[in-house]
Amino acid sequence: MRIVRYQTASQRATYGWVLGERIGALEGSPFTQFSRAEADLKLEDVELLSPVRPSKIVCVGRNYAAHAKEHDAEVPEVPLIFLKPPSTIIPHEGTIRLPPQSNQVEHEAELAVVIGKKGRWIPPEEARDHILGYTIANDISARDLQFQDGQWTRGKGFDTFCPVGPWIETDFDPADAVITCHVNDELRQMASTRDMVFNVRQLIAYTTSVMTLYPGDLILTGTPAGVETIVDGDIVEVAIEGIGSLRNPVANEPDH
Repeated sequence: MRIVRYQTASQRATYGWVLGERIGALEGSPFTQFSRAEADLKLEDVELLSPVRPSKIVCVGRNYAAHAKEHDAEVPEVPLIFLKPPSTIIPHEGTIRLPPQSNQVEHEAELAVVIGKKGRWIPPEEARDHILGYTIANDISARDLQFQDGQWTRGKGFDTFCPVGPWIETDFDPADAVITCHVNDELRQMASTRDMVFNVRQLIAYTTSVMTLYPGDLILTGTPAGVETIVDGDIVEVAIEGIGSLRNPVANEPDH
């Protein structure tokens, strides 16, 4: 099932489910219990919001060997995790804003895990019980600032630096799905999730050995090789086989 958050001119933000090109409301919460109302809205008539509002966004660095190689970095022996603030999130069709502090902002196409049940010290064999579903993310990165600082908070943490959506797919199998990123219809990134160094079960087990994960939290599972600079006027589209596509325009941040 595809789960969305949406709003209309007359309806505040709510969860819904997608049936073809139509949306129906969810009565209740996708993280507890819910029922599905009739799919009586056209998808084109609603504004899609970020499908989750996480307490934290856990990201995984260098989880594809080819991406580590393109940065002349070693593949880590254990997952290399870092955080993006929730204020980075924008939805499908939201605008990625290029900050004036950076001259090298890059795209990073990623599969994102949506946590469905609270957990700490989750063993790999129980990880699936804590997953609501999967969505698409773009870990936008100010690469020059990331390398300049030597740690990643500023380079990864600007507002709009985490497009997420368009929905959560609850029936997705992360074992072997193709991830692509196109910029202005030019293919930049393509790989399979089977190429991940650490799989989803391992990432959940490792992360929860450090911190508690709550319903709605996101784990971004790393990006394949092929990251490149994006500029004002670009259109970035990340697609994952079995989920869909996440599309975002790029623009300079307005003067302040």
